[in-house]
Amino acid sequence: MTTAHTGGCRCGAVRFEASAEPSHVSYCHCGDCRRASGAPVSAFVGFPADKMAIEGKALKTFENGPVIRSFCGTCGSPVSYVDARIGDHVYFMLGVMDTPACYKPTLHAYVSEQLPFVHMPDDLPRHPKTSVPRPDGTNP
Repeated sequence: MTTAHTGGCRCGAVRFEASAEPSHVSYCHCGDCRRASGAPVSAFVGFPADKMAIEGKALKTFENGPVIRSFCGTCGSPVSYVDARIGDHVYFMLGVMDTPACYKPTLHAYVSEQLPFVHMPDDLPRHPKTSVPRPDGTNP
């Protein structure tokens, strides 16, 4: 039986639960994630969309091209994003997971946009762009 993976925003107005194991845990250094989170680097936990449930009337979204980011309309916490170019997954901010220490990132994405003063001395793979192949097989 798969363990439920839960999380939510800072005020508790938005909660979610995934009933599958994470398909992806990574750092992202892209400028879009930086602006959306306000942090110099973001970390995400991805789950198949059909294995997760999200609830809360405070959930709001912002669409930017193929990316839809969600956040709590009450406390402003960034919650997740969905990217139409990379399939049916939902990527939650690692910090909104109830037990974030349980989700160790396995790679860095968009290191071509990494800020020069951010140093993360680990041996994880580093991808110049995305780390998730597109459904058409490309990995730009």
